[in-house]
Parts: sequence; C-alpha cells; structure tokens
Amino acid sequence: MKKWFGSLLKTIAVFLSLLVIVILFFTVQANLRESKTRQEAAPSTGYFVQAGDVELFIQEMGPADGQPILFIHGTAAWSGLWRETMTPLAEAGYRCIAIDIPPFGFSERPSTPSYGNADQAKRIVAMMDELGIERAILLGHSFGGGATLETALMIPDRIDALILLDVGGLNLNLQPASESSAPSALEIFLDTRVVRNPILAATATNPLFTKTLISAMVLDSNDVTAEKTNILQQPLVLQDATNTLGDWLKYVLMVQEPSLTTDPANYQTLQMPTLIVWGDSDTIIPLKEGEYLQSLMPNAELVVLKGVNHIPHLEDLDALMKVVLGFLESSR
Repeated sequence: MKKWFGSLLKTIAVFLSLLVIVILFFTVQANLRESKTRQEAAPSTGYFVQAGDVELFIQEMGPADGQPILFIHGTAAWSGLWRETMTPLAEAGYRCIAIDIPPFGFSERPSTPSYGNADQAKRIVAMMDELGIERAILLGHSFGGGATLETALMIPDRIDALILLDVGGLNLNLQPASESSAPSALEIFLDTRVVRNPILAATATNPLFTKTLISAMVLDSNDVTAEKTNILQQPLVLQDATNTLGDWLKYVLMVQEPSLTTDPANYQTLQMPTLIVWGDSDTIIPLKEGEYLQSLMPNAELVVLKGVNHIPHLEDLDALMKVVLGFLESSR
C-alpha cells in the first residue's frame, strides 16, 4: 500500500511539474508576442476615431456619399474579417464601415472594463456623431448582436434597417444573480489571473490554436483558410492582449447588467425592416434563437442558409450576399 501511495505521489509530482513548465512556456510566449501598441500594429487600411470614452479603429469601403452600413463583429473577430463581405456592398454603392468593438481588434480598451451592450452602443452612437452619420443600416454577427440591437433600441429613428447574422449576446429575459450568492468556480477562475492568463495564453490567444477554435464554428474547416486565420491572428500581438481577454470574459460572463436588449417587450418598438440570417446547422447559437427573435420583431424576416454553421460570411458569402442585396434593394 505504501509503495502504491508513493508511486501515486511521484506521478502527481511529475504531472504538476509538467503543468508548471507548460504554464511558464505559454506565459513567456505570450509576453514576447504581445509587444506592440495599437498604433504600431493597426493596419494602414483603417483609422482611429474618438467615440466617447475610447478610440475606435474602423475600416471603410465604398463611396463617401453612399448609404452607410455599420458592420459589428462577434467574439474574437475584428474589422479585418469583414473586408471580403464589404466589397460587394461597396461596389453596390453603400458606404461600408467596419468597427473594432472593444476589447477586440485595434480599438482602445476602456480604462475600467465596461463591455456591456449599453456601453458598446454608446460608443457606436458616438462614432456616428463624430463621423457625421445621421442615419445608418446596422449589420451585426454573433455576440455583436447585443451591441447591434442595443444601438437600434437606443436610436431607432436613426437606423434605416437591421441585418442580423446568427446573433447572440442579447441577455434576453436576464435575471440578475443575488449579490449574496457565493462565488462560482468560474468566477474564482476568472478572478485568479495567475491561473487564468496562462490558460488563455495557451488556448484562446495562442496563434497555434486560431484555426482550431474558428473551425469549431463552421461545417467545413476548409472555409477557415490560411488568409482568414492570419487575419484573426493579427491583433494577438497587442500589449496585454491575453489579460484583456480575461477581463472581458469575466465582465460578460459574471456582470449581470440589464439593458434595453434584455427586455423582450422592447423589440416590438423596432419598426425598421429587419433581415435575420441563420445557418441551418448553427452549433453555437441554435436556429430556434433566431426564430424566437423574429417572433419579437414586427418587421423581421428570417432566412435560413443551408449547409451553414455559425459564420455565414466565411461559409457561403455568395448565398449571403444574394440575400442581403435583395433585402437592401427591397427596403429602399
């Protein structure tokens, strides 16, 4: 028995030693990689604009006098991933503006974590004001749906139409947790940076895993090309990228923050034409969520794309553009 117990202790010791080595390796790797400022790393295809409490990085395409379409990305994406989607719309005469929503891409991170839908919507509205955009169409994807719909609910008279691609992040029917609740294991983990950050550095912000992570959101991993993978990896060189992602995760998972999007009754007030596009095989946000959202909005149509998981603009851009351009033409 003593021999068995001693062997077990040795095995545990070896495992813990290996774990420490792995943690140190990825921590050092992240520290070496995350060395550039926003200004140094941001691509020359975009520019910074003051938007309330932060500078947003945005990219434009299309005629300056065209009807503006604002592109709002989802988790871990940024404006660069929209450029292929923007091209046909810009060629059709629309002024396409893709926004890096903090803390993603090259936008400034707020001094105190503030990533709720209301905070993000205020930044979008401030950006519109700064650029002199009186009215716009909003196009949001995935987790960016929260900021997209919050903006529409905040300034409905300035939104001409909505295009929602497999959206989430709405916090519908939110029931805030009791302040007296004991911290969960997840909350303790997210609060413990010495553990949290190395794990994130080994996975979420590790360039070696970018393709693997994004491939989980598409049906065919071949849609995640080397070019798309490289685009997603570009912001990973920013200073404090891993720690910032951890702070964002803590905020969005732990902070109970009611806003305009949390009350289903508010969606009845959105009278603008709305196109909801959903992949029939979405494994991240099920199609039933899109059907529920359509039921809340008086002028919404739902289009289901066949053979698409969660990222229609990567998986079937031609089919998506056919639907979007048809919707925009009929909405004029």
